Amino acid sequence: MSKIEEHFDIKRKHGLHARPATLFVQLANKFDSSVRLEKNGDVVDGKSIIALLSLGGNKGARIKLIVEGEDSSEAMDELKSFLEEDDD
Repeated sequence: MSKIEEHFDIKRKHGLHARPATLFVQLANKFDSSVRLEKNGDVVDGKSIIALLSLGGNKGARIKLIVEGEDSSEAMDELKSFLEEDDD
């Protein structure tokens, strides 16, 4: 099983609040791999809207995206691309 971790800054105008968080969770759930996000030592399940909202992923926040599973490469590409978009 493959595990990929990457750090980056959230560029979305409204960060990971309500609507973009919902879209992220829907995208993450397309993949069999586990998806987790880490911010300041807090790690949450990227497939849970409640967990994701609790992370407080504002624009400019430094995040580590952790993807583990058979489709981890594809999942990482799509999820990272989503988080790095600069619009909602």
